[in-house]
Amino acid sequence: MTVNHPVSNKRPSTTLNVANHVPLMKPARASARYKFPTSACFLVVVLTIVVPGRGAELPGDAFAIGADVSFLAFAEQKGVVFKDGEVAKPGLQILKDHGYNWVRLRLFHNPDRLPNDLKYTIAQARAAKKLGFKFLLDFHYSDTWADPQKQFIPRAWEGYSHAQLVAAVRAYTRDSVTALRQAGAMPDMVQIGNEVIGGMLWPDGRLPQNWNNFADLLKAGIRGVEDAAQNAARPEIMIHIDRGADWQATRDFFDHCHELGVEYDVIGQSYYPWWHGSLNDLRTNLEHMARTYEHDIVLVEVAYNWRPAEYREKQAPFSETPEGQRDFLRQVTDIVKHTPSGRGRGVFWWEPAVLPGSLASRGMFDAKGNALPVMHVFDRPAASHPAAAGQQ
Repeated sequence: MTVNHPVSNKRPSTTLNVANHVPLMKPARASARYKFPTSACFLVVVLTIVVPGRGAELPGDAFAIGADVSFLAFAEQKGVVFKDGEVAKPGLQILKDHGYNWVRLRLFHNPDRLPNDLKYTIAQARAAKKLGFKFLLDFHYSDTWADPQKQFIPRAWEGYSHAQLVAAVRAYTRDSVTALRQAGAMPDMVQIGNEVIGGMLWPDGRLPQNWNNFADLLKAGIRGVEDAAQNAARPEIMIHIDRGADWQATRDFFDHCHELGVEYDVIGQSYYPWWHGSLNDLRTNLEHMARTYEHDIVLVEVAYNWRPAEYREKQAPFSETPEGQRDFLRQVTDIVKHTPSGRGRGVFWWEPAVLPGSLASRGMFDAKGNALPVMHVFDRPAASHPAAAGQQ
């Protein structure tokens, strides 16, 4: 099956044909922020004065090195073998071996052909948790892809009034997170909707015409997460849009959220340079977000191609080669880490491990399943001898 993936008004249609006609292409609490000690706060001020626009990096594992692995297990079930240095290993293990500490998993309400239902998501979350990953749950509130150009209501909710949709969002969110908690895979962070720059659950929560309805739906999702947490600390809440390099659109959206009393912990952004703009625009947006909203920020979807795909007829910021893909991730990560006041919380790749096809051009494995140079961006330098390791 061929599936279009318009994720913003800049995005052309993209297609992917796969075995069994499974449509893979994406149609495109109290805050738990890191608390800086006094000395670190002073350092942030000094750096901001001396080097405008630069901030302090989060220490160690506080920075989220993430990957959306929603298709990884599905690809392995279809027979794809992922390799690291020519050695076959489970894909999650390869990511763990190279410094990744977070996974992201999407959840569809009742998908027909895509694998990402609750049972599948619980199994993948448990596998990730066993390896020590933290887990970001991405609610689409749809039976299929939800993005800026489409936010389909689940078939089971068609015909609902606004009040019924609000109740359904809260109950579904509560029940899904509760099931994960009971399975030993409680999310550490939860997205209420996916790329919701245009709202969610159309037409009821469509923007810009229905901001009050949309805010009600977001709040219902947040309440559902709180209900599921019970006496435990609830997961952090992310609101995710796809305007990584667009400050004007970002400001308009989050100003409305704040005016309508939507309480969240983390700003999530998508950033694909061929759709969303330059690295300088990304840096500018990160700086404005950090200073205006004082919330942590995660680039929750980023990618670049290791073979020609998006820049066949225009100038590319990096070559579409394995080395160019690696250099892109290095530079984007550096920009995020230097967001003012240490608000740059992390970067997630979309998606590293998928079935063969056009989407694999953005993956972290070549056509033979071998890990590409991009996989080594977060490798930690090996100690030359035991004494050196003890001095770190």
